[in-house]
Amino acid sequence: MILITGATGNLGKATLEFLLKKVPASSVAAMARQPEKLADVKALGVDVRQGDYTDPASLLNAFKGIDTLFLVSSSDMTDRAAQHINAFDAAKQSGVKHIVFTSFQRKQDSGSPIQFLAQSYIDTEKHLKASGVTYTILKNGLYADALPMFLGQTVLETGIFFPAGTTKSAYTSRKDMAEAAANVLAGTGHENKEYELATEENVSFNDIASILSELSGKTVGYVDPAKEVFIDALTKGGVPEGMIGMATGFAEAIRIGEFASGKTDLERLLGHSPTRMKESLRIMFFSH
Repeated sequence: MILITGATGNLGKATLEFLLKKVPASSVAAMARQPEKLADVKALGVDVRQGDYTDPASLLNAFKGIDTLFLVSSSDMTDRAAQHINAFDAAKQSGVKHIVFTSFQRKQDSGSPIQFLAQSYIDTEKHLKASGVTYTILKNGLYADALPMFLGQTVLETGIFFPAGTTKSAYTSRKDMAEAAANVLAGTGHENKEYELATEENVSFNDIASILSELSGKTVGYVDPAKEVFIDALTKGGVPEGMIGMATGFAEAIRIGEFASGKTDLERLLGHSPTRMKESLRIMFFSH
């Protein structure tokens, strides 16, 4: 039995959908804090279970009879690693044989502009490897789907205003990450492996502006402001301090090449070419 956690979230739901194309629904379970939101997959024969990373007792119950656990990383910004460790400990106690965990792509384990985020994954990976449970770590690249947060919904009118320089980075489709994850879950030979799930296409914000210009027929410019100017503009715009810190941290990480990608495992695990930036931007900004 394969259990997918976070099954109502974007990545968990997409992975579940791909997995159901590969294995019988009777061999799949899905966990959510609010299982009533999974009525559609329950109707297909998926075993729906309630579980919360902050509630170890619920996890012990949810993981009963599970062979392979797909643990989607928590979105909590304060105690993410502790929640993951709760899940790993419950999985081991419940007899789970294999944990597949969604981590994130990085160049280094220290000194990152987003160390506040990176450290929780580093700590999680160490605990997982030390647990003795067979693991597969999926190091997901920077989500292409997150670009609207950096670009703004009015980007076609106002252009791009983001202090990331001209460094190229790989922006990977969540759909591709989900499909690759489902292939791992349904496949064999992934024991104690770590995979880089990032596209090999690298683009800068200048490139993104050019693609948006081509798709829209408008001239979309890119302004690379000083960090202080960017922070001031967001502050005056009423953006919460925590969000400003997140945006500037990611901008600096992009600027220093934290998300530049070389040869990765994504295309091999997918069995086809990953989604390119032009298609991702078309879907995000022109498919409504």
